[in-house]
Amino acid sequence: MTLELTDEVLRLAGAAAAGGIIGINRDIANKPIGLRTLALVSLGAAIATVAAIQVPGMGEHPDALSRVVQGVIQGIMTGISFIGAGVVLRDPRARTVEGLTTAATVWIAAALGIACGLGDWTTAVTGTVLAMVLLVLFEWLETRFGPKKK
Repeated sequence: MTLELTDEVLRLAGAAAAGGIIGINRDIANKPIGLRTLALVSLGAAIATVAAIQVPGMGEHPDALSRVVQGVIQGIMTGISFIGAGVVLRDPRARTVEGLTTAATVWIAAALGIACGLGDWTTAVTGTVLAMVLLVLFEWLETRFGPKKK
């Protein structure tokens, strides 16, 4: 399966945009991972996905293509978890954990990059919109109605 240049560029640019949109929220919230990092995470996931599905001759072997795509997805999502783990801070004395939402955005950015890389625009757009609803609306709900933090 070989993609046309415009389709490949659209998939990669779409991935960078999806990660960047989530990153803007993290930058506004003054979190350690923001626009550039999440755009790069999403772009990287898309590059790996696009490259994997374009291996010469792979399109004629759907079973092999399926196994390759599964392996790429598993590898990206497992590997990216280590970057997300790097922003999680635990303070055993204060019994607090910080950075879990930011770590989750790294994981989501990679998943959106995979969706873009596969050309699954419905999932990519829906996922980006839902991620932003969760980050913006739910933060407002937590602030307004949740327990007050010390």
